[in-house]
Amino acid sequence: MSTLTRWEPFREMQTMRELMDRIFDEPFFEAPRLWSRPLEGFTPAMDVAEDDAGYTVKVTIPGVEPEAVEVTLTDNVLTVKGETKAEKDMEQKNYHIRERRYGSFMRSITLPMPVEADQVEATHEHGVLTLRLPKAEAVKPKRITVKTTVNGK
Repeated sequence: MSTLTRWEPFREMQTMRELMDRIFDEPFFEAPRLWSRPLEGFTPAMDVAEDDAGYTVKVTIPGVEPEAVEVTLTDNVLTVKGETKAEKDMEQKNYHIRERRYGSFMRSITLPMPVEADQVEATHEHGVLTLRLPKAEAVKPKRITVKTTVNGK
């Protein structure tokens, strides 16, 4: 047989408070701090647009010198990789917040159609790498004109 107990909301609130206090007092619980995260490596943001002539890819890589970027195209897979170096005196400062990313990065995408690899153009301006990848002639849409016939001729 079960016993009925009277519900007391303040007792429930006190129990919940004790549980919360215990959670935060446990030694295994440590809130992650922004400045203690490892900042090695990152994934750059990328935009890919398509038009009739080809693809335009924009990769945001602020602080990365153009010489430190490697762009490859193999079997319709475009890969952009590189590295940004940390400042020399970085470890000697007492940082409050460290959000800038340092280290190596790599980003690969598979293009839906073949492109002319020898005609790819790459420019770097204001921290944005812009790639122009023209579609291969075989996959570009071709307009076919329809002729009219008179009496089947």
